Amino acid sequence: MRFPDTLPGVRRMIRNRGLWCVLALVAAAVVAALAASAVRSRRTPASAGRHPALAARFRRRPAAARRVGVVPAAVPAAAPPEAPPRWPERPILGTPTAKDLERYATRSPLLESLASPSPRPPRKPVDEATRRRLTRWGGVALAVVLLAAGTQVMESAVFSHPEQTRTEAAVYPSIGADYGTSTESLGEESSEMLSDTDCRPERVPARVRKVPPKVTRAVNRQWRRIEGWLRKNAPRTHRTLGRPARPRTIAAAEAATGRRFPDDLRASLLRHDGSVDVQDARYFGFLGTAPLSASTIAASWLEMCAFHDAIGDGDPGSVGWDGSMLPVGYGETSNYLVIDLVHKKVGEIDLEDSMESEPGGIRIRSYYALLKATADAMETGGSVGYWQPGVLNGELDWKIVQ
Repeated sequence: MRFPDTLPGVRRMIRNRGLWCVLALVAAAVVAALAASAVRSRRTPASAGRHPALAARFRRRPAAARRVGVVPAAVPAAAPPEAPPRWPERPILGTPTAKDLERYATRSPLLESLASPSPRPPRKPVDEATRRRLTRWGGVALAVVLLAAGTQVMESAVFSHPEQTRTEAAVYPSIGADYGTSTESLGEESSEMLSDTDCRPERVPARVRKVPPKVTRAVNRQWRRIEGWLRKNAPRTHRTLGRPARPRTIAAAEAATGRRFPDDLRASLLRHDGSVDVQDARYFGFLGTAPLSASTIAASWLEMCAFHDAIGDGDPGSVGWDGSMLPVGYGETSNYLVIDLVHKKVGEIDLEDSMESEPGGIRIRSYYALLKATADAMETGGSVGYWQPGVLNGELDWKIVQ
């Protein structure tokens, strides 16, 4: 007959090997304590202590003679056995001399002390107060050891699970999610159609990576310049700056694309995760494009890889897009501002999928360089290539200048 398992958690815990070891140690300690108590409780009978001669005589008498009035009969002594004759009469290797015996009789002082230890004076018995104190502190020490061992076993059984790699289909916003459209699910079906090897990365679990503090300080410095200019000159656009991204969201985007986002891009996303719509205000952006959030970067990357495979007929070099690029901005003419991870620069992909390596007519080497060039142009009234930031009705307005 099977009884229902009313304590499944306890049952799983007892199956843990470490917990069994702790229980075995506790049982051994209890058995040792009981054995010590039994040994100490053994005492010599009182009668033997008061009459040692009588006790010795009683032990020497046989069992049959211990009855009252029975005198044991005398037992004749047996003749000692004869010693066997010695053979050979003299040792084969000769009889050792006195010097030989003295040489081989030399022993180590340590062995001598172990062989014949000197008698020690009897110890003074411990008084009752000291015995209770030692017992109390011994129990406290044993309890502390058992508590530490139990805590370690509990932590290992509950929290220290081995890291497992798993692949999940994530849901990312579509390209136009920042402009109010719906979302769509991008899972494993999208990657099966891709022919570009850069668009088929090895699936790895999402892992949060820390941004170097030096990079974070540099990126935040440029963002403070941009935020100050927008707050003073284009307050409506300033309200469209997105909230900081979560590190886990950035890690999920990296896992979906199989690309390690540059440190300056991750630091920027941790400051502002793209831009948002606020009362029909013109969004903030770089060079006429709206910055993409971390999840939108992943979704746009997957869609561009699928589009590249469709129009490139399986030839990765037939079009401008490549899976080693990351889209970071989206313009009104369906153009993308991208980061080329291979050539370490910022470029632009237009509607015809042609690559422009110098957006605005200048070479931009990193996302941080784009931030700094934008902040410089805002504060000095200059431009980033042929793109110049301006203000129109309290909003940021990028104009093309000659």
